[in-house]
Amino acid sequence: MSVFLFKRLITLVATLVGASAVVFLVLEVLPGNAAQLLMGPDASPEAVQELASQLGLDRPPLQRYADWIGGLLTGNLGNSYAYSTPVSELVLERLEVTVPLAVMAMALTAVIALVAGVYAASRHNRLGDVGVMGLSQLGVAIPNFWFAILLILLFSVHLKWFSAGGFPGWGEGLLPGLRALLLPALSLAVVQSAILARITRSAVLDVLREDFVRTARAKGVSRRGTLWGHVLRNAMVPVVTVMGLQFAELLAGTIVVESVFYLPGLGRLIFQSIANRDLIVVRNCVMLLAAMVVVVNFVVDLLYAAIDPRVQASDI
Repeated sequence: MSVFLFKRLITLVATLVGASAVVFLVLEVLPGNAAQLLMGPDASPEAVQELASQLGLDRPPLQRYADWIGGLLTGNLGNSYAYSTPVSELVLERLEVTVPLAVMAMALTAVIALVAGVYAASRHNRLGDVGVMGLSQLGVAIPNFWFAILLILLFSVHLKWFSAGGFPGWGEGLLPGLRALLLPALSLAVVQSAILARITRSAVLDVLREDFVRTARAKGVSRRGTLWGHVLRNAMVPVVTVMGLQFAELLAGTIVVESVFYLPGLGRLIFQSIANRDLIVVRNCVMLLAAMVVVVNFVVDLLYAAIDPRVQASDI
């Protein structure tokens, strides 16, 4: 396990370094004057030069990159040009919405997909299987933002069970906060659960053909006990792979849903920073999202080894 973990850690660090280099090159080294973009086309050359000096854009690229990496390691992300606030405070404030939203959406995705996938596999080529696969195909075709609008029309406009948008803040209590995130999480979970249900069904069907399943049934284990106690665990490796990718996508791709529900999350912060030409915030937020994706994939690799020891054995 130590060799397996060491290799994964090396890959984690190398990927983070590569991602930071790409983010820096794209946002700061490619042709174009960032200070001019921030000030606008009508700004005087003196004002542009002064802003470039304040942002450190007049220093060599390697020095700016080293300073940025040093700031990331120490938590000093600089100050937002548009908000005149430390970037770290802005990011932490928005993560309090984005991370719980992604976790809630992933939890809904896992519950819906695992139940639907196992149910469909247990009724292969029967009415239940055809129905679940038909609904999953419909779920894949539905855009998140469109389904979010439908949820608002049904539960907010007509039934008036939920607010149409906004976030009260965790200071108002756990229940109001979760209530405000439920519809956005459900709109995110519909597409993801549709994809995951199909993969779960295929993985379960593959495992159902194995000899140990017939042995368990011959020993008197019930069909439900075999499905949930033996088959599902052995089918979880491809399922966990997709879940890890989906959770990373939920963390990095909530910008549209956050805009529909007017949630003050990280995705909305990036959107506003791009509109405000706030390069410092965009750079650090993009790097944070990239780091989240890499770390989630690292955790998924560790889960592989916990679920199936053959994964780490083949990697040594």
